[in-house]
Amino acid sequence: MKLLDCTLRDGGYYNAWDFSTDLIHQYLDAMQASGVDVVELGFRTLRNDGFQGPCAFTTDDFIRSLAIPSGLAIGVMVNGSELVGELSPRDALERLFPKPAAESRVDLVRIACHAHEFEKALSAVSWLKERGYKVGFNLMQVADRTEEEVKALACQAKTYSIDVLYFADSMGSMNPEKVGQIIKWFRSEWNGAMGIHTHDNLGLALSNTLRGIDEGVMWVDSTVTGMGRGPGNARTEELAVEIAERRGKQVNLVPLMTLLREHFKPMQANYGWGTNPYYYLAGKYGIHPTYIQEMLSDSRYSEEDLLAVIEHLRLGGGKRFNLNALDTARHFYRGEPKGHWSPKAQFEGREVLLLGTGPGVARHREALERYIRAYEPLVLALNTQTSIDAQLIDVRVACHPVRLLADCESHVRLPQPLITPYSMLPDDVKVALADKEVLDFGLEVKEETFAFSETYCTAPTSLVMAYAFAIAASGKCRCLFLAGFDGYPAEDPRNTEMNRVVKQFQVSSANLPLIAVTPSRYDVDKASVYGMIK
Repeated sequence: MKLLDCTLRDGGYYNAWDFSTDLIHQYLDAMQASGVDVVELGFRTLRNDGFQGPCAFTTDDFIRSLAIPSGLAIGVMVNGSELVGELSPRDALERLFPKPAAESRVDLVRIACHAHEFEKALSAVSWLKERGYKVGFNLMQVADRTEEEVKALACQAKTYSIDVLYFADSMGSMNPEKVGQIIKWFRSEWNGAMGIHTHDNLGLALSNTLRGIDEGVMWVDSTVTGMGRGPGNARTEELAVEIAERRGKQVNLVPLMTLLREHFKPMQANYGWGTNPYYYLAGKYGIHPTYIQEMLSDSRYSEEDLLAVIEHLRLGGGKRFNLNALDTARHFYRGEPKGHWSPKAQFEGREVLLLGTGPGVARHREALERYIRAYEPLVLALNTQTSIDAQLIDVRVACHPVRLLADCESHVRLPQPLITPYSMLPDDVKVALADKEVLDFGLEVKEETFAFSETYCTAPTSLVMAYAFAIAASGKCRCLFLAGFDGYPAEDPRNTEMNRVVKQFQVSSANLPLIAVTPSRYDVDKASVYGMIK
């Protein structure tokens, strides 16, 4: 049985593979003491897009600069996409591995590829084996493959002298039963060594790995504290104990525990890997975990945005990560800004009460409702805010396209008209809102800019708060009262972003007072709804 630790490769998705030399040396010593057989030091790649640390390239010169403990084998990973792209596999390999294994410290080359890349990438096996390297393949997203497809992959593999054939639970969606089933499918055609690489979306990475061992898998992966893309992997500090028990050997975990305390626990607190409810949902619905990782690292995404994007990807498919899809989720208004409805008829000269989604609305509901009944302001609610009696809300506003898709059924049920940039939305959103009374007010997103026109506006972000501010300004209302704009704790970056929008609006040409009538952390004038009721 082989225990492979790939912390410096898989964990590099969080810190751009920029591990210090001191950390790497301490890590290598800890791996040897813990009974790890192979460490995958990083990727070997020809791509160079933006700054990445040494473990993104893992060159022979870099490896030679390290003091590697005796008996510890060294591996690197190559993305199969680099072997099936513009360069021929042979040309790519000659650049990636200019020296034979006898002149390199690399023992194992693992090739990570999708099923559609596998057949063409297999030609790399012969080239690498002729130069003395051990070769493994890591087949990604196998959980979605049928029995026939898995067996076909195994048939292709058995015609090559692959040292170990891995399958990866790329989406973290497998359970132990599924692991056992996939191994049986592979075993019907493949008799060589098998490996498993698990992700921890559902909190099952260790259980799935142990089930793989019970089913005869001989190579297993882990990372220190589970550090890896998305929620991470099986944890070395746990798997090393399990492997030692099966081997009947004692291992020294003290260096590993010291490594955790001095380096990896602080990094985990900073970067935040590990499973959580969002990764759990991604695993459950087969969504690529990098979508979650990217959103969690971006303060623009609120909890509601995260859930809305997950729902959109669940329905529309999110198995392959595409960074543009996240930008699309926030900014996919089509064409020039336009609209067919002017807010002036309803807004001009009126006091407007804007209901946000913060807890202040529900907490001060009775006072807000008394104020509305007594003074009859125009009541504008963000998204599907329902803490106020629905009969007291005049109109709703929503603009985030993914959020609209997720909330479309609620919007159709709610009685109020909906202000949204309807004519600029994708067709699937329009279809979803076909049965809704829509007031089409266009939106252009332009950094640090507020501008107000008859039937459309420009805002610095697609946040619905900014869109609502611009609607009120375009409609020439007299005053904008804010309820439920509680804000976030001061250290939360979302509070900074939202406050930046507030300040940009206040210095725009709007000339519209913003007054929070329930508690708010934003830099606006403040009053109390209780003092407004005579």
